[in-house]
Amino acid sequence: MAEDAGADGEEKKSSKMMIIIIAVVVLLAGGGGAYYFMFMGDDTALEEGAEAEEEVVEEVEEEEDLDTALTYFDMPKPFVVNFPKSSGIRLLQVSISLATEGEASVEVLKKHEPMIRNNLLMLISGQAPSELKTVAGKQKLQEQMLKEVGKIMKRMDGKNKVQDVFFTSFVMQ
Repeated sequence: MAEDAGADGEEKKSSKMMIIIIAVVVLLAGGGGAYYFMFMGDDTALEEGAEAEEEVVEEVEEEEDLDTALTYFDMPKPFVVNFPKSSGIRLLQVSISLATEGEASVEVLKKHEPMIRNNLLMLISGQAPSELKTVAGKQKLQEQMLKEVGKIMKRMDGKNKVQDVFFTSFVMQ
């Protein structure tokens, strides 16, 4: 009988020991798996975060490029000025295009087109027709037009992003 009691005690000890060993193995496997996923696992979350950050930076750079990209605004109607008969030239018709930085500046130009048109008509009508026959006279008019548009943009928008004035049509009769 004593032998039977000893055998039961060993079975209890060995079954407890087996449970402890299994529990330790499960805990080690769980800890190892957690370590692997946290430190050695798939870095897609980090990569996705980095890619998202790169996309945001690229979008900001693209917006800046759009704002600084040269854009042209064609004044919708030509400027027509009459000169006195004694000048030899009776009529001047000029169409222009304005080079500006970005679409925002184009919107400002569209908004203030009546003021720009008025000031440029006054400027053109004050020119000597004999000077406008020469290339130097036309270049001088371009420079004056650029300054005038720049003043308007500065006054109305706080900044002048108009870079150049181009004649798209220049007819004298």
